[in-house]
Amino acid sequence: MPPPSHELLTHLAAYDPHVSNLTLALRELVLEEAPGAIESIVKGYALAIGFSFTGKPLKDGFCHIVTYSSHVNLGFNRGALLPDPDRVLEGKGKLIRHITIRREAELGRPFIRRYVQAAIEQVGGAPERKPELSPRNARKRSARKRLRGKGIRSGRRT
Repeated sequence: MPPPSHELLTHLAAYDPHVSNLTLALRELVLEEAPGAIESIVKGYALAIGFSFTGKPLKDGFCHIVTYSSHVNLGFNRGALLPDPDRVLEGKGKLIRHITIRREAELGRPFIRRYVQAAIEQVGGAPERKPELSPRNARKRSARKRLRGKGIRSGRRT
C-alpha cells in the first residue's frame, strides 16, 4: 500500500490529530480492499479523498472519505443502490450515502469492509492486474519499444 502523499499529510496537519489518524486509518482500510485504487484529493470546506480505478472519482469512483473537524465520513458514490441490511447508511440524496465514523474502534466493525467491497463490485470490480514481467523480459520489451520508435521491427528497418 502506498504511503499517504505529502499533499494529504499537509492538509491533515490542520485537523485534530485524532481526526487525522482516523482519516489515515480509514484510507488504509479502503486501500486494503482496493489495492489498485487511485486516490484523488480535494480540499474545500472539508478534505475529501475520492477512490476510483480510473483516476476519475466523480464519474467512476466507488467511495470517498470526507474529513470534518470532529469526524470522518466514509461515503459511497452509489450508496442509495447498495443493499443496507445493517441500516447504517445515512443520507437522503439521489445517490450518495455515507457512514459517519467518530472513533477508530468503529473501523473494526465487519460491515464497513462489506460496504466497501459491495461498492467496488458496483463499478465492475478492480481491473485485472497484468502479471509482472521478469527483469529480463522487461528489458527485452523495453528494447523492442525503443526499436519500434526508431522504425525498426524484427531487426529490420521499415
